[in-house]
Amino acid sequence: MTTFRRKLTPETVRRLTLSAEPWLSCDDCFAAVDEYVELLLANAPDDMPALRAHLSGCSACCEEARSLLLLVAADENVDPGPALRRLEEF
Repeated sequence: MTTFRRKLTPETVRRLTLSAEPWLSCDDCFAAVDEYVELLLANAPDDMPALRAHLSGCSACCEEARSLLLLVAADENVDPGPALRRLEEF
């Protein structure tokens, strides 16, 4: 019997070995993601390290932040490109 083994990509390895500190739960992230999105869209300094750490390791919360960012940008008629790049650079 042959066993299929999926090779880990460098991106997968990076995401699996990220530091989760400072720690933040998904519930805490959900409560603060709107503020974080506003900071990203305003190109304000990123002063939410726990949220950034959580988003870098939690694909569900990161997708929520990305979707919210796109919705807010469209609502405010703002180019989401720079904010998306900041969101995805971790």
